[in-house]
Amino acid sequence: MEKLVERFIRYAKINTQSDENSLTCPSTLGQKVLGNMLVEEMKEIGLQDISMDENGYIMATLPSNSTITVPVIGFLAHLDTSPDYTAEGVSPQLVLHTGADILLNKKENIYLSAKEFPDLQNYIGQTLITTDGTTLLGADDKSGIAEIITAMEYLITHPEIKHGPVRIAFTPDEEIGRGADKFDVAKFGADFAYTLDGGPLGELEYENFNAAKAKIIVQGLNVHPGTAKNQMKNSLQIAMELNSMLPVDEVPERTENYEGFFHLTAMAGTVETTTMSYIIRDHNLNLFNQKKELMVKIADSLNLKYGLHTATLSMVDQYYNMKEKIAPKFHIIELARNAMVKCGVETKIIPIRGGTDGARLSYMGLPCPNLFAGGHNFHSRFEFVPVKSMEKAVEVIVKIVEMNSAN
Repeated sequence: MEKLVERFIRYAKINTQSDENSLTCPSTLGQKVLGNMLVEEMKEIGLQDISMDENGYIMATLPSNSTITVPVIGFLAHLDTSPDYTAEGVSPQLVLHTGADILLNKKENIYLSAKEFPDLQNYIGQTLITTDGTTLLGADDKSGIAEIITAMEYLITHPEIKHGPVRIAFTPDEEIGRGADKFDVAKFGADFAYTLDGGPLGELEYENFNAAKAKIIVQGLNVHPGTAKNQMKNSLQIAMELNSMLPVDEVPERTENYEGFFHLTAMAGTVETTTMSYIIRDHNLNLFNQKKELMVKIADSLNLKYGLHTATLSMVDQYYNMKEKIAPKFHIIELARNAMVKCGVETKIIPIRGGTDGARLSYMGLPCPNLFAGGHNFHSRFEFVPVKSMEKAVEVIVKIVEMNSAN
């Protein structure tokens, strides 16, 4: 397991932050830097059919060592880290958690506080990998990558564990919603798969949000404020009015579990023009569609009030709830749950308040629920991952492969 920690720390130090404004695939060069490292590492441990295409998609095979035919199973993780917080100069730290607040950065006086993050109390006495308080960590999803590769190496060095063929893949740009864009399901060739892209120990997820993104350009009219009466049309004021017309409690900071939301992710403008970006989320397809309809009605009402083309709305669906595709193949959930039980892991089947590559892949013909990778506080400088949780993720991967062959 020392290799597991060493791998993760080595991967975390490579800046693979994705960029939604980039038109390339992958969106950033760092993802290919990590990809090339992984290709060489997989060759060294003995995986086969290793490839990285021009778009940064990596695939490899652990061949069967069994005489019986079993379904081909797959495991996936993503190369990129979130564009929401810097990944330049990531400096992971190994910390034994005693129960006290954890000093991340003495110079900046930055602490990981148990008061702010009560989940820390679940890991007293354990070794955590943390940031230095100035960057994200990248456990989303480099912990998943390290766990998959470590599990494959374990299976290679323990041939007494009989298994069928296993396919693994690492994808670019998941954090900006493009991870499945150029994924070749037929080439991957798995009957079903799991993403290692979940959070704390024991999470097993096969429901996720239906998701859309919306961009609204509010066009105003700027004139001198001294003569503005009945002439000026302040796009900033109209933008704030638009936001106030959305349900006040349907925002991320006031919702949980299956509750959906509207999330204003960016807003910039002047009196003349303001641009607003939203993401729209709901597990329930009918409620999801109602949210999108409300956004259209609000834009229409502002155009009626202030004039045609005041609010120009563009909206596109991003992904859908994979439950519809997973439910008919529920045996793959039972397989993962039974493997967790065998590994002494308490299973927490919960809905994802987000999305994964697996959501889109499930609609592309590859049923793909999500397993825990162990991390907490993703996309922030307070991100951490317990080493024991990562070790358990490796055990669960190995057990799933073993039990798939036994079935």
